[in-house]
Amino acid sequence: MSVTKSEIETALRQLALPDGGDLLSRDMVRALTIEGGAVRFVIEAPSPEIAKLMEPLRRAAEGVVGRVPGVASVSVALTAHSAPKPAPSLKIGGHPTPQAGSMKPEGVARILAVGSGKGGVGKSTVSSNLAVALARQGRRVGLLDADIYGPSQARMMGVSERPASPDGKTIIPLKAHGVTVMSIGLMLDEAKAVVWRGPMLMGALQQMLGQVAWGELDVLIVDLPPGTGDVAMTLCQKSELEGAIVVSTPQDVALLDARKALDMFATLKTPVLGLVENMSVFTCPHCGGESHIFGHGGVAVEAEKLGVPLLAELPIDLDTRLAGDAGTPIAAGGSKMAEAYATLAKRLIAEDHA
Repeated sequence: MSVTKSEIETALRQLALPDGGDLLSRDMVRALTIEGGAVRFVIEAPSPEIAKLMEPLRRAAEGVVGRVPGVASVSVALTAHSAPKPAPSLKIGGHPTPQAGSMKPEGVARILAVGSGKGGVGKSTVSSNLAVALARQGRRVGLLDADIYGPSQARMMGVSERPASPDGKTIIPLKAHGVTVMSIGLMLDEAKAVVWRGPMLMGALQQMLGQVAWGELDVLIVDLPPGTGDVAMTLCQKSELEGAIVVSTPQDVALLDARKALDMFATLKTPVLGLVENMSVFTCPHCGGESHIFGHGGVAVEAEKLGVPLLAELPIDLDTRLAGDAGTPIAAGGSKMAEAYATLAKRLIAEDHA
């Protein structure tokens, strides 16, 4: 009986990591080869310090793969990724350099923007979980945190290292939950405010699109800042967007601002792929009763009026908040909320947007 790569990967997904995910979703398996019944691969730890603690996991990986029918022998090596130190000359921000043509990174097939008219509606939560859900569907996914004044993706995706730069120009992004991640929050002191005027914002956006080594991606999700300011305008005009997803809560005040975001995308000739109603309903964990804290259905009515799809109605969910704070998005698990994000990802894939 011949052994397939899919069977080996299915076996490895059984091994849950202590901090969430598995070896495949965390992109830690390297050089997987199958020759007859002999299986070999390498587990790459994020750092030498973590590698020292992973010998039990290496043995467990050998064991679980060895039980796959048709496997005669298993060899698993353990190594660690040692990232080079950031080049001291690498600076973030500053005025953009003159650039002709598109800012779309080479190797990126599609760029999806996730926007909102106002803050606090869960735009960043939707962005991170959608990125993870798409990665779990087999897509090569990048996540760019372009919310420069209020970056949160580093925390939500569980990354904290400063990205390396081998030459003071190229920026090496981080990996988490199968997603390539870049955020301005990784380059600056977390406790310091970003006190920049528009030109510096544009310079930072240009760097994060053009200097980051994104590699080959099926889709790059850009978590926009709320509102209709410089970053959103520049991204729409310069980066060949596939389209935008607008997130709103159902309440009238949020919808007032969401309409402004929708009008901005229309003015800039950026297709709106659909709306997401977040915080749609709260289900009491004690009695099971449902409460529409922010109202209900307002986004659906707006979508119908505009003739755009309502992509998802997502509830207020405590586990989603806890997962984001802990750095493991809810979409990386197997809960009902993870299924909701998987459904959203499948829809975008089916419509050839991701």
